[in-house]
Amino acid sequence: MSDSHHAPEAEAAPSPTAGTSLRHVRAKGEPRFPDGPKADPAGSHFERRIRSFQPRRSRVTAGQADALQRLWPLWGLDIDGQHRIDLAELFGNARPVVLEIGFGMGEATARMAAADPDTNILAVDVHTPGQGNLLGLAEREELSNIRVGNGDAIILLREMLAPGSLAGLRVYFPDPWPKKRHHKRRLIQPEFLTLAATRLAAGAVVHCATDWEPYAEQMLEVLTAHPDFENTVPGGGFAPRPGHRPLTRFEGQGLEKGHVVNDLLFRRVQHKELPPTG
Repeated sequence: MSDSHHAPEAEAAPSPTAGTSLRHVRAKGEPRFPDGPKADPAGSHFERRIRSFQPRRSRVTAGQADALQRLWPLWGLDIDGQHRIDLAELFGNARPVVLEIGFGMGEATARMAAADPDTNILAVDVHTPGQGNLLGLAEREELSNIRVGNGDAIILLREMLAPGSLAGLRVYFPDPWPKKRHHKRRLIQPEFLTLAATRLAAGAVVHCATDWEPYAEQMLEVLTAHPDFENTVPGGGFAPRPGHRPLTRFEGQGLEKGHVVNDLLFRRVQHKELPPTG
């Protein structure tokens, strides 16, 4: 479920139907989806850092484009870093919010939202077809507990979420960046966990999953060493896949190829304040 971005433009066809490619030749400067997600919501407001996501191109179907146009103003969020989000206002209720970073086409996200309607999911990605697909799923399945974020999750965490505002964090199948020179681009690093910890309430669970075993080992190492998290598995190590994480088509294909999928579940700990000395 690695992040992706900038699917190619498509020409509009008369009477498009869901599942067909929408092709449209835009005038210079015309936004791709006038009422949909922005191409670069944060713009140049923040320093350019090493990105943990890899933009990739793929087509937007007519159904996805329709969902982006109609539903983005209702359920979409551009991550511009310019304001603090009131999560209760965003969802229309005060239920706990879990942040999901990287959701692919959104099928697993929709299934988890349907299975747990009392938990809100803020699902963030930069993959335009996936954003449209998840919005369409939310509408068809009447899932009011999903909001779709567009942009850099680091900016969202650092600039737009209040301390202790999240009840959980999910990172499923992030880009493994397998080449050694690219390991610095992996999302799960000590610095990222330190930032995430400030936005997670005590007891919130970070749930990661990957089918890239070297990355799984790195995740386990950095999470185990981080003082703000403790492994929920007695004795440490990887966790069995919990029932609330659906087996996705992507994961099933990997398992058929002999890939090993590892889950990690770590809890945000509440540090005890030391008594005053003297």
